[in-house]
Amino acid sequence: MKVLMVNGSTRVGGCTYRALAEVGAVLGDEGVASEIVQLGARPVRDCAGFGCGRCAGVGRCVFDGDAVNELIEKAEGADGFVFGSPVYYAHPAGQLLAVLDRAFYAGASAFAGKPAAAVTSARRAGTTATLDVLCKYFANAEMPIVSSTYWNMVHGTAVEEAEADAEGLQTMRNLGRRMAWLLKCIEAGRVAGVEPPQAECDAMTNFVR
Repeated sequence: MKVLMVNGSTRVGGCTYRALAEVGAVLGDEGVASEIVQLGARPVRDCAGFGCGRCAGVGRCVFDGDAVNELIEKAEGADGFVFGSPVYYAHPAGQLLAVLDRAFYAGASAFAGKPAAAVTSARRAGTTATLDVLCKYFANAEMPIVSSTYWNMVHGTAVEEAEADAEGLQTMRNLGRRMAWLLKCIEAGRVAGVEPPQAECDAMTNFVR
């Protein structure tokens, strides 16, 4: 079992990374492998969405050369996900949102049905709004959303301050344990012959007619 963790911050080794690392340490203790993918400061194209549509059924975004198709490829081999973001203007990092828009649109099958969680870091406010935005990707992709004992956030403007957020790091550790537990439950169900439900996807209602 492996959990892919995506750091949506441009800062390598910052507060968001510290939160993800705390989750990863517990996953390791529980016998679950993990990898942190750093998006870094590379430019990322926005999604052309339904105006483009050329990636439908392909499994890859037609815009190559940035982190999106790399993420989809890694996602195909992952069993669970943790997406981390700093708070910018009470919202997730724009770079991460551009990546998720394209990855979840083009590579939906790589994420569907796999447990996911979001974590965030901030100096002060905007954390719950950021978590809300990120979790909507999971809900739309039929992904079980993994919870903890509080909202998944750490506070600080530097790693040293995040280290001092005892409750925040405790929340990350509990998240790691919950993720490991759910992955093991899913694996046990698979061995026992319990198959995931098949969703109905035929109906689509437009509210403007």
